Amino acid sequence: MDLSLMNEEQKRAIRTTEGPLLIMAGAGSGKTRVLTHRVAYLMEEKDVPARNILAITFTNKAAREMRDRVAALIRDGAADIWVSTFHAMCVRILRSNINYLGYENSFSILDPTDQRSVVKDILKRRNLDVKQHNPRSIIGFISDKKNTLIRPKQSAEEAEGYLDTLYSEIYHDYQQILYRNSALDFDDLIMLTIELFEKEKKVLERYQNLFQYIHVDEYQDTNHAQYQLVRMLAEKYRNICVVGDSDQSIYKFRGADITNILNFEDDYPEAAVIKLEQNYRSSRNILDAANAVIGNNTERKPKALRTDRDGGPKLTSIVSDSERGEGQEVVRNVLDLSSKYSYDDMAVLYRTNAQSRAIEDALVKSNIPYKMVGGMKFYDRMEIKDLMSYLKVIQNPNDDISFERIINVPKRGIGPKTVDKLKEHGRHTGASIYEAIGESDFIGISKNAVVKLMNLNDMLDNLKQKSKYMSVTELVDEVLADTGYLDLLEKENSLESRSRIENLEEFRTVTREFDKENEVSDELLFTFLSDMALVSDQDGVEEDSGVTLMTMHASKGLEFKVIFIVGLEEGIFPSRRVMFDDKELEEERRLMYVALTRAEDMLFLSRADSRMIYGKTESNKRSRFLSEIPEELVLGGQEDSPQPIASGSFQMNRRGPKKRSRVITNNSGTSFTVGDKVEHRKFGEGIISGIKGEGDSQELDIIFTTVGVKRLLANFAPLTKKE
Repeated sequence: MDLSLMNEEQKRAIRTTEGPLLIMAGAGSGKTRVLTHRVAYLMEEKDVPARNILAITFTNKAAREMRDRVAALIRDGAADIWVSTFHAMCVRILRSNINYLGYENSFSILDPTDQRSVVKDILKRRNLDVKQHNPRSIIGFISDKKNTLIRPKQSAEEAEGYLDTLYSEIYHDYQQILYRNSALDFDDLIMLTIELFEKEKKVLERYQNLFQYIHVDEYQDTNHAQYQLVRMLAEKYRNICVVGDSDQSIYKFRGADITNILNFEDDYPEAAVIKLEQNYRSSRNILDAANAVIGNNTERKPKALRTDRDGGPKLTSIVSDSERGEGQEVVRNVLDLSSKYSYDDMAVLYRTNAQSRAIEDALVKSNIPYKMVGGMKFYDRMEIKDLMSYLKVIQNPNDDISFERIINVPKRGIGPKTVDKLKEHGRHTGASIYEAIGESDFIGISKNAVVKLMNLNDMLDNLKQKSKYMSVTELVDEVLADTGYLDLLEKENSLESRSRIENLEEFRTVTREFDKENEVSDELLFTFLSDMALVSDQDGVEEDSGVTLMTMHASKGLEFKVIFIVGLEEGIFPSRRVMFDDKELEEERRLMYVALTRAEDMLFLSRADSRMIYGKTESNKRSRFLSEIPEELVLGGQEDSPQPIASGSFQMNRRGPKKRSRVITNNSGTSFTVGDKVEHRKFGEGIISGIKGEGDSQELDIIFTTVGVKRLLANFAPLTKKE
């Protein structure tokens, strides 16, 4: 295999095939290229059968790219390699073996909307107010438990306090409902695969023997459950290659555990470690800025990115008066650059989705096309959810969550009281709604309603038979026709109904693409629904044309010629909630590092003097991350305000300690300086981050633990100094 275009570290990573290997791959260092060549090298040079190679990625897009690249490198056999996401791999394993756990092999996969429906139903049965117990919070609680492999019983035993106990009970009810429906949520896919391996050692051994060479991309993003799954699979042969970068671990809020990559050598003492530090993406100025920022972190494996590219343009600082002004400045620069770059080459990154509004407004008013990642998702639209629910019920009639959605859609005279009787019957007998309909003559339902219910079941049975010999596109057409759904929308003939018809037409584009690559079979509908359930935010990033707007989290793995990072202010980025937590602050700094290293040629760093966000106007100091970038790398240097202080200690950067601001004394004779800890009668404890003004107009900027940054008059604020 020709490796002449690889650098020495890349060659070594490709050729080190036996035993554990940690590849520390910096941003833009060609890790996907290394992974694909390593897989091809195993097959071409080491004669490893394709079926014995597993490669795990985090997005379907990355999996497709890896599969296509491997296919381009080898003569044949690429189709036999297991290249997939964690969840897609687990779907394949469970599809063949979940019966060991008492589930039907035709299980359903719930999406977030389905999950909320289940939790709301549980809250209703327990007479609990949805406003007091947010279903999203409860789902987050359940997800956290599953990601750490804590089952309902253990959760209840370890519960502390009323809420923990209540949510553990809801977790138990939730799992019982899913089990009765042969339904799984995303977190179940991994947790139940581990449970399967723990319960059925022969099944585990079969997959250990199958996956003799394991590759895991983005290892720093793995959570505890994913970590455990990989360890179980690799236990026999120990030919495990993990690729990642501790400096790009930014998904703690999803359960990602940075210690998985930091402790890899403890888990595998015989492991080889190879660092990929040659960057092929960004200019030297951008890399120097990124290295300077991330160098302030302590929880990392040290490395320094390098590049053969020249310095490139300096980073550009943008200071606006408000968020509206920030949007206008972004637009002005986009228009200036549009003669050199296409709109697709540019992206605007922000810490939270709420910041996108002002940028969107400015783009719309300037008639600049744009695309948003993470906005209203196509598959969340009502008509698409309805259609998907029909398909789920056809594939798994016992899926009560989906059945309840479509039982009277379009309206067929089946009211909520009838549905409640069916569900009540199911709770007493263990029957699904579909099964309860078969017994509806005997459970107190009117004859008129029984006829309608029987007709519905007959229609669904007929569609299930059709699904065995039809393509998914043909089946969708049959569903829309047989149910009367499309006919109803056409008769309505309103602006909204026409829009919904257009969305259903767009859905047929999705099914046609799927049908091109899959032959008609009994498994076709299950495969389609599994694929749809595993779609991620980034899988549709390239669908439209225009400037890309996205959160910094969503940008990971992507790259653009020109990047605008907006909202670089204390309290916005880094987020207010992390200011007094060193570990959380380090994660925010890693997020800044990820944002910086998305840029290839040009990088704009933007902040506003004041900003209205969540209906409140704030005036925050510039982000400490700006101060960590050497002045000589930024056009115009680093202007104005002093570096904020965290946890009462001075921040250090590559150029040494920051200078203290001047000391001021208020009317009561108390002296203050930047870094002093203070207590306010109303706002509680805080740290002085800045001083400005003269005489009676002297002001203190204080970061409070409760309310964030406040600017107060030194002479009048009820402050006491803390030692």
